[in-house]
Amino acid sequence: MAKDFLTQRALSFSHYLITILVFVILSIPSSSAMVIDASKNWDGPYEAIGGRTLLVEELSATWCQSCSEIDPYLMEVADSHGSRISIITYHPSDDVDAFQPEASQYRIDRLKITHPEIGSTPSFVVDGGEIRVGPESWPDVQKDILTKEVNNPRPSKLKFNIQKVNDTIEASVSNFQNQGNGNNISQLTFILAQHSVTVPEGFDNPGQETRDRVVTGIAECNLQNNTIQYSNGFEDVKVLDNSCKSGFSVTLDKNLSEFSLLLIHERVMENLSVQDTSQNTYGVIEFSYRDVEVEGSWNNLIVILVGFTIIGFLWLSYEKINK
Repeated sequence: MAKDFLTQRALSFSHYLITILVFVILSIPSSSAMVIDASKNWDGPYEAIGGRTLLVEELSATWCQSCSEIDPYLMEVADSHGSRISIITYHPSDDVDAFQPEASQYRIDRLKITHPEIGSTPSFVVDGGEIRVGPESWPDVQKDILTKEVNNPRPSKLKFNIQKVNDTIEASVSNFQNQGNGNNISQLTFILAQHSVTVPEGFDNPGQETRDRVVTGIAECNLQNNTIQYSNGFEDVKVLDNSCKSGFSVTLDKNLSEFSLLLIHERVMENLSVQDTSQNTYGVIEFSYRDVEVEGSWNNLIVILVGFTIIGFLWLSYEKINK
């Protein structure tokens, strides 16, 4: 009887340890996105490596009341998720928005191919999934993030180098490996999103003086023919040695105060359709030079894990005393 009791306790404890281990694995950020604090000196060159980060696309506008209410918190949300998600924001060319960057409208037009009904602000789309409208839809956005993480076991491996060169910042793709995703119907895309962008005077602005994650630059390199098929918002875009996989580079203005640069492996626009949105994005990595909104998210995670461990031991002791 004593042996059976100890065996049961051992099995129960083992199950609990497995649960803790699963919790740790699920909590670990799934790629190595890099955030450099803009309050510190640029010590580059830097290398961004990853691929599993999920792209969260937001449609917003400077005149949108509810957008202005949630805008200050979205960067904190992104930091809280570690490198699991990259949130970027598109502002439309609607003759009302204060920014109206051409690059944003280009991405909105791309998104409308698979989501023709999109238009309300704010709206969120996680990796080509369903449209979630309004601040109250954020629980659904979180659910979409978890679902996409589970269903994205083999993201493309992405890497780019970024450094200051004279009066500019240059970023270039390094040794791209697509893991069999997309084959000859995909592209590499650099997306530039600026932070703390001042809203010009004379426009309807119910929110703060600045906005974050505003997409102002797009550059696409077609992996089938190694050509630049669209670029806007960068100082320069090049393909060296006729190769998107190792010679695709973009040049940014050195005076950018705060920004994020994303590299995405995704379908070319010609292969998008409303009938098939199952996997439009194959891999994403992000490099950010900006103020860090959430410090010590890993410290919070450690506290949570320690708390669960203590609760587990107390629960086992309680069971032992009552049996």
